Amino acid sequence: MTSDLNRRSFIKSSALAGAALVLPLNVFPLSNSKETIEFGLIADIHKDVMHDADERLQAFIDAADQKDLDFIMQLGDFCRPYDYNQKFLDIFNKYEGDKYHILGNHDTDGGFTREQVKAYWNMPENYYSFDKKGVHFIVLDGNDPNPTPWSGYNRYIGEIQEEWLVNDLEKTNMPTVIFSHQSLELEYDGIANMKEIRKILEETNLKAGFKKVLCCINGHTHTDYATQINDIHYVQINSASYRWLGGDYKTIRYSKDIDKQFEWIKYTIPYREPLFTFVKISHDSITITPKKTEFVGPGPVEMGLPESLPNDPIVPTISKYKLKL
Repeated sequence: MTSDLNRRSFIKSSALAGAALVLPLNVFPLSNSKETIEFGLIADIHKDVMHDADERLQAFIDAADQKDLDFIMQLGDFCRPYDYNQKFLDIFNKYEGDKYHILGNHDTDGGFTREQVKAYWNMPENYYSFDKKGVHFIVLDGNDPNPTPWSGYNRYIGEIQEEWLVNDLEKTNMPTVIFSHQSLELEYDGIANMKEIRKILEETNLKAGFKKVLCCINGHTHTDYATQINDIHYVQINSASYRWLGGDYKTIRYSKDIDKQFEWIKYTIPYREPLFTFVKISHDSITITPKKTEFVGPGPVEMGLPESLPNDPIVPTISKYKLKL
């Protein structure tokens, strides 16, 4: 979650939320095939904040069960490894298809380590890659320790992981999609050494001679936004649950009992229904399925919130993004 209502930077080349993104490719494995890759994404459920996180996750799994997906993935800020969160985790684990995790910065709140969270989730590695139908997928961990004297939540990719990323990209000739919890394109609140990582991705494309790295997808920011930097697309998937507002805008939106048991909800502006999306890669496009709901209680206008920047909308929405091939 992020407590700032405005971002400190705005990328002028950005595509506004809801706009179509054109992604020209010279090489693509499905170019002569009717076969598609489809997967489900859900981000930032925050089991340890939201009173109805179980129902939100179940809605995603129920929707995924109705589709013939290649995999599902949660993009971080999922749940801490408390015993009482097992029922929530079981909802995800009961999905019969392939399923993947990303570590979020809040998943280690309460003094837990990444190793403890991984063990609880049965997550073999905190960064890894896998292939599906000729497309390479990379999962990064943006929670490596910050270099001193930084403070606050870790938001860094360390040298060992950076070297692994270079080697992993060199080993594949497949078009690649990259997932992370924190953003690789936002100067504020994203991965602190994002420029180093983006340079690796851009040099990979240059060396390959084709768009080897297609796009990067993240959660964390609880907003709905897409942009392009040096021919690589970056998409932020909105939270399944809420937008964080902070102490200046505390509002009790549910019952007093819920507020007493889940003290952090009043610092948020919750979404009435859960947000999640299904992404389809076909021979001519990459499409992110839209989903829209409404706020619980007063919205940004009614609360008198500062107007958000175009790259930081406070909206209960995941927009449709169609990346044309």
